[in-house]
Amino acid sequence: MLSGLQRRLTVMLLVPLALLAVGNAWFAWRSADDVALQQDRRLEALLPLLANSVIGQGSGAEESLVLMMAPGVQEFLKERPGPATFAITDVDGMLLAGDAWLAALPPADTQLEFHNEAYEGVTWRIVRQRQQTVVGELVVALADGSDPHRQWARSILLKVLLPNLVLIAAAAVAVGLAVERALRPLLALRDAVERRSPRDLSALDESKSPEEVRPLVRSLNRLFGLFDAQAESQRRFIADAAHQLRTPLAALQAQVEAWAQAAAHAGPGGRVELPAEQVHKLRGATRRTSQLANQLLALSRADARAMHAQPLQRVDLKSLCEDILGAHLDAASARRIDLGLEAAPVQVMGHDWLLRELLSNLVDNAVKYTPEGGTVTLRCGRRDGQAFLEVEDDGPGVPHAERGRVLERFYRVQGTAGEGNGLGLAIAQEIARVHHSQLELGPGAGGRGLRACLLLSL
Repeated sequence: MLSGLQRRLTVMLLVPLALLAVGNAWFAWRSADDVALQQDRRLEALLPLLANSVIGQGSGAEESLVLMMAPGVQEFLKERPGPATFAITDVDGMLLAGDAWLAALPPADTQLEFHNEAYEGVTWRIVRQRQQTVVGELVVALADGSDPHRQWARSILLKVLLPNLVLIAAAAVAVGLAVERALRPLLALRDAVERRSPRDLSALDESKSPEEVRPLVRSLNRLFGLFDAQAESQRRFIADAAHQLRTPLAALQAQVEAWAQAAAHAGPGGRVELPAEQVHKLRGATRRTSQLANQLLALSRADARAMHAQPLQRVDLKSLCEDILGAHLDAASARRIDLGLEAAPVQVMGHDWLLRELLSNLVDNAVKYTPEGGTVTLRCGRRDGQAFLEVEDDGPGVPHAERGRVLERFYRVQGTAGEGNGLGLAIAQEIARVHHSQLELGPGAGGRGLRACLLLSL
């Protein structure tokens, strides 16, 4: 991954440099067209001067022209860095002065004629025109061998492309080293994560990472924290479950062993009749084991750190209270407890099954610990701009000093009558944390009993 990122960064940095070099060369080549145009204009300006350089015509067997070169023509022919030459012919194409290879067919009219011609390895720019001179109409021609495009091509190669190629090569090395150095923190981060054992979920050192990578490090630390919290919760859950299941399972095993011993003493065809007390103990041990297993499962599922990522849905608290009332009505009636409901319509955003578990645990605790003939009331509605769920009983209540501890797992107030595992209120408190709230415990009406209340955002 890092190799691909390094390669992409290098290419992204070098491609603009290469494009700039090519663009620079292209603009330089385009500037050669301007130089060629200036060359044509100079040749055009020199033609009249060449024609005016003819001051007479010799006599004798071979006629020749008498020339007195104008300074501009003389400078063009002798002082230029590149080759230059001329030719003067009559209208029939006979050479009168200059180089013979320039003596070509004369122009048909007085218009300028420009063309390129290769001669002796040189590309010449040639201009011809009919001009009036002191000896009559002649054809004058000038040739410039300093090809601007070729000169500019050489100049571009030596002064533009070659330096740019060297610059790009040097930049490639420098950029490669810079990118590699810039990516070292990522490599170090990768190595730090790879060297860790599955049990090491401590936070990474954010200060050792560059500013651009710190959001990634913070996200990793947050993920490590969630995993660590979940792993710790699971370890604690397993330890608690193993500890708490030991007692009811031991009791259940003892009852089964007693039953097995009685069956062994009765012989192969004997009939074993268990005393009613032993059957009652066996049934109680089985119920306690089943209830504890269900509560441990509910506690594990209600872990606040594991539920934050779950989506919320709209929950009707009044309908929820009615369902819980119906589910516990038989247990309350068996103990002659008046189980009532005071509910106003209200809806909140939450987890329906968790709120159902919370309310069920609160009602189960209230029915279990309230003396026979007592009262348990479920309430829901609005209070001070918030929704609330409330269960109130007139049982023995919880001393003020113990109210914080009864929300801990497996804690029971000493001297409490009845069977229990100390998980009901702990489960309710865990569910309250999932809903960004907490369970509030206080005395019931008249200072008697216990009132458990949960406030929820609307």
